[in-house]
Amino acid sequence: MPTASEPAPPVAPPAPAENAQPRRSPAGAQRVEQVEITGKNTGTDERRNSTAAKIVITREDIEQYGDSNLGDVMRRLPGVTSGGRPGRPGPPAMRGMGGGFTQILIDGQRIPPGFSIEQLSPDQVERIEIYRAPTAETGARAIAGTINIILREPLRQTNNDLRLAIASERGLVVPEASWTRNDTFGDNGTYNATLTARTRHQYNDSHNRTTYVDTATGKTTLDDETVSHSEEKGQNLFGNVRWQWRLGNGEQFGVQLLGGHSTSDNKGSTNLTEYTGPGAAYALSQYKFDGNFDFARINLNLNKRLNDTTRYELRGGFGGFQSDTDLRVNQYDAASSLLRLQTTEASVRDRGGAFSGKVVHNTPGDKSHAITAGWDMEGLKRRENSVTLLNGVQQLEDLGTVFDISTRRLAYYVQDEWDPAPNWSANVGLRYEEIQTKSSSAEDGFVNTSRVLTPLAHVVWRFASPRRDQVRLSLTQSYRAPNVGQLTPKPTLSVSYPVPGSNLYTAPDRAGNPMLKPERANGLDLAYEHYLSAGGIMSANLFARQLHDVIRNVTSLEDVSWASSPRYVNRPQNLGDAKTYGIELEAKFRVNELMADAGALGRLSVKMNGSFYTSKVAAIPGPDNRIDGQPAFTGNLGLDYRFTGVPLAIGGNLAWTPSYEVQQTETQRQKLSTRRVFDAYATWNFTPGTRLRFSASNIAPLDSVTQTTNFEGNIRQSTLGVARTYVNYALRLEVRL
Repeated sequence: MPTASEPAPPVAPPAPAENAQPRRSPAGAQRVEQVEITGKNTGTDERRNSTAAKIVITREDIEQYGDSNLGDVMRRLPGVTSGGRPGRPGPPAMRGMGGGFTQILIDGQRIPPGFSIEQLSPDQVERIEIYRAPTAETGARAIAGTINIILREPLRQTNNDLRLAIASERGLVVPEASWTRNDTFGDNGTYNATLTARTRHQYNDSHNRTTYVDTATGKTTLDDETVSHSEEKGQNLFGNVRWQWRLGNGEQFGVQLLGGHSTSDNKGSTNLTEYTGPGAAYALSQYKFDGNFDFARINLNLNKRLNDTTRYELRGGFGGFQSDTDLRVNQYDAASSLLRLQTTEASVRDRGGAFSGKVVHNTPGDKSHAITAGWDMEGLKRRENSVTLLNGVQQLEDLGTVFDISTRRLAYYVQDEWDPAPNWSANVGLRYEEIQTKSSSAEDGFVNTSRVLTPLAHVVWRFASPRRDQVRLSLTQSYRAPNVGQLTPKPTLSVSYPVPGSNLYTAPDRAGNPMLKPERANGLDLAYEHYLSAGGIMSANLFARQLHDVIRNVTSLEDVSWASSPRYVNRPQNLGDAKTYGIELEAKFRVNELMADAGALGRLSVKMNGSFYTSKVAAIPGPDNRIDGQPAFTGNLGLDYRFTGVPLAIGGNLAWTPSYEVQQTETQRQKLSTRRVFDAYATWNFTPGTRLRFSASNIAPLDSVTQTTNFEGNIRQSTLGVARTYVNYALRLEVRL
C-alpha cells in the first residue's frame, strides 16, 4: 500500500511502492522477501519496514465494528483519544494532547477548509497511518503526531459494494447507505467511486449547578441550576471519485473529486433555577439552529520518471467551502414574558488551493539510499458575514458585519533516507515552514506571521538473525501554529449576559489573540518492537516533548471596547514552557502465535494498548499542572474470535480513561470523570460476498461529569456539569455484487 509520500498503485494486488526502500536482513541480504514473493505488503510489513515510527490500520480493522462514524474507529487506536462525551466522539488526539497538537492528513495532504473527519464514513477509508513523530515530508505541525487517512483506492477489478445500515439510540432510528464501485476503463485506467448518505437524529440531556461561595465568611452568594434538553437532526452526503491512468512503469496520472453536503436542524431548551443570588438572567431559554454546509475539491497528481534513478511527483488541488446558518434564541422570565430575543445570521465562504511537488533521487547501484527534496504551497481566502440582533438592535455594530481572512503557507524540505550499515536504517530531514495570516474588518485588521525551521532524524536498528526485534530512535522538532479562530480578535458575546452590562466568569465573552506565537517542541521517541511469526506485534514506546510558548485559554476580567463595564473574556495566551513524558504499550496477536497447542483458543485475537502520560506547564503552579485535556492513562482491550464450522465472528472492545484533574490556570482547576466505553459486534457471513453485522456501542453507559473551580479573590466559583450518554445499536448488511 502507498504511504503519504507514495502514489496509489494502478493495479491490485498492491505491489511494493515505487519509492519504498529495500531493507537488508540482519545477515546483510535483501530483506522483505515475503513482500517480493507474494506481492502484497501487510500493515505489519509497512510498520516494520518504515524508518519513521508508523502504525498502519488496515481496512479489515476499520470495518470490524461496523461503525458509521470514523471518530468511533479512531478512539480504539493505539495512543488515540477523542473529544466529546462517550458514544459521541469528537476530533481525534494523540497522546491525550487535544486542540491541534495532532496533525490530520487525508491522502498525505492537510484537510480542506470546512471539512472534519467526523463527516467521513469508514466505508470511504482504505487505511489509517499513525506517525508518532514528524518527518520532513509529512510536515512538522505534529507535536503529538500525525494521523494520515488514506481514502479508497482504485483496484484493477470490477465490483460493487453495497452497505445498508440502521442505527438506534434512545429509540430514534436512523438509516445509512453506502455504495462503492471499482472498475477499469481503457487499457491503463482504473477508477473508484464511493457515495455515502447518512442521517442524524439524537437527544441530549445535561444539567449544571453553579455556586459562588465567599471563603472568608462561608456565605453562598450565588447558587443556580440549569437543566437542558436538545434534539439534533441532520443529513450528510459525501462522495469521493478517483481516476488513475498508468503512464508507464512507476508513472501515473490521477484525478480525485471530493464533495459533501450536510444539514443541521437543532432545537433545545434550558430551564434556569436560581436558589441564591442577585436575580436569574432568565427562567427559560429556547434556541433553534438551522445550517447548510457544502464543500467540494478537485485534486490532481502526476508521477513521472526522469531516468532510472530519479522521479518527480506533482500535486495540485483547489476547492471551496460554504456555510449558511441561522440561530434564534428566546429567553423568558418566570412569568413567561419575553426578556430578550437574539438572532444571528451568518455565512462563511472559503476558497483555496494547494500546490506541492517533490523529487526523489536514488543513488545508482544502491536503491536503499534516496534523497527527497520538495515544497508545499497553500493559500486560503475566507469571508465571514455575521449579523447579530438583540431585541432588534445590532450587536458589535462598530466592528462591522464582514470579516475577511487570508492565510498563506510555504514550506520547503529535504530528506535523506539510507541504510548506513547492515541492520540499520536512517532518515534525516530539514523543513522550513512559513505561515502568514491576515484579517480585516470595519474597525481594524492584523497580520500574524510565523516562521519555523525544524530538523528531524530517525534511526532503526534491527536485531541480528533470527530475531525479529528492532529499536527505533527519533529526535525531532515540531510546532503548532495558532489557527484562525485563535487569532481573530472579533468577540463572540455571551447570550445570557448581553452588553453593555457585565457578565459572569462562568459565561464569558470569547475572543482571539492576534499576538499569539506558535508553540514549538523538541521531541524524543524511543521504541522497542517485537514482531511475532504470524503478523502479531508487541511494542513499548517512550516519548518526551519539551514545549515552548504553550497556548492556553484564559478567562479574565477586561476593560473592553464593546461594553461600558468590565466583562469576563476567554481568550488564548502564550504561557511559556511545558514538558510532557509518556510510555505507550501495545500488543496485537493471535493466541496461537504464543501457544502452539492452544486448541480452539488459538483462534482468539487480542488487541491491547495502554498509554501513561505526565506533563507540567511551568507557568502554572502544581499539582496537576498538566497540558490541558491530557489524562494520566488511557487504554483499550479488544478480543475477537472466529468460529470454525460456523460463519460467525464476534468481538468486543473496552476503552477506559480514569478520572483526572487539571490545574488550568493559577486560579482555575478542572476535574473530569472516568470515561469507559464498551463496544461489541457479531458478524455472520452468508456467502463470501454477503454478511450481516450487528454492533452495540457504549454498552453500560457512564455519564460525563465535569467539575470546574475558580478562585477570584475570596470567591470560590464552582460549576458541576453532568451530560448523559446512551447505548447505540446498529445493524448492517454488506453485499458485494
